[in-house]
Amino acid sequence: MRTEPPAAPAPLLLPDGRPAAAAWSLDPEVRHLNHGSFGAVPRAAQDAQAHLRARMEASPVEWFPAQPGMIGEARRRIAAHLGAPPDGTVLVPNASAGASVVYGSLPHRAGAEIVVTDHGYGAVTMGAARLARRWGGTLRTVHVPLEATADEAYRAVTDAFTDRTALAVVDHITSATARLLPVGRIAAEARRRGVTLLVDGAHAAGMLADPLAGLDADHWVGNLHKFPCAPRGTAVLVARTEARQDLHPLIDSWGATEPFPERFDHQGTVDATHYLATPTALDLIEDTWGWDAVRAYATALGDHAQQVVAAAFSRVTGEDHTPRVGMPAPALRLVRLPDGLAGTREEADALREEVARKLRVTAAFTSFGGTGYVRLSTHAYNTTDDYAHFAGTCVPVLADWARERRR
Repeated sequence: MRTEPPAAPAPLLLPDGRPAAAAWSLDPEVRHLNHGSFGAVPRAAQDAQAHLRARMEASPVEWFPAQPGMIGEARRRIAAHLGAPPDGTVLVPNASAGASVVYGSLPHRAGAEIVVTDHGYGAVTMGAARLARRWGGTLRTVHVPLEATADEAYRAVTDAFTDRTALAVVDHITSATARLLPVGRIAAEARRRGVTLLVDGAHAAGMLADPLAGLDADHWVGNLHKFPCAPRGTAVLVARTEARQDLHPLIDSWGATEPFPERFDHQGTVDATHYLATPTALDLIEDTWGWDAVRAYATALGDHAQQVVAAAFSRVTGEDHTPRVGMPAPALRLVRLPDGLAGTREEADALREEVARKLRVTAAFTSFGGTGYVRLSTHAYNTTDDYAHFAGTCVPVLADWARERRR
């Protein structure tokens, strides 16, 4: 077991020498270690959205007829950032909404089977379960061990395909377990077997430099409010050519008869300024540090943070708290919690609220297979001091809570 953490990366700074965090409006009295859940919107994007909203409210009758064109332009800029085809990309409120669009588009398959994994995001899996019930079919949950290699994960998923499998839903980067899955290889086999594949890339946008490279999935959904720092309510759905014309917005508007993707640009009187301000967030990161530099920083900081926090727990418990993760995500890291904490999703959510309230630290706590973890997120505004604070302040308290709850 390693005793020394990886070298600490130098913190990112703004051009005027201020800490990177000054570009955000996050409360300085709180340690923000959970960008991966709800994101954080830079001040520049907040200002851009406020300016757009002011224009909208100044003349609504002019704004809303022009809004579809503005959404279309934002969509094309976002698609270019992701390396996605602009004619195959639409904007949706979040990855779960994109999944719901896909579920609603699929033809009825009486008695068919849907394959998911035990790493799947709850809301997306619930939607798949509802679709299986509508079909009078079954939902099959495949176990992928946390430590599974790319080959092992690939076999676990594709070995589950049968002649009855109509749909598979696989995470690109898993939420609860902070690992990659070999979606490119799974997509190739799904296509060979005639299985429709939905890739849940909620965490992949921005965190991966080219998330769609080599991926021939029928559908891919990704959140932009997470690593890309877009205003909340911004995500994309990317569809393979032959699947596009069956996709329709969850709510029909006056663009319902238009072709894909333009029909998704019509939002009626919905305030879509979050879509329109997203390019500002993307440009801020690129123009200030460069996306490649931020990804490299987040990965190096994640390695350092995991070792620092795991070592702090080990000093208290005498156990190894660094889990084996087969394909770790670049900017998300797991540290195992002491027994007695976050054994279920409900307990993990309650622990997140308790730590935020009592310790003024926002962190993600997750559960997988009855084991609790703290999931550390890293971004441009985080520094090594954030994780040193967690190790010195939160770890002793969490260890005490674990002992109390085991009694």
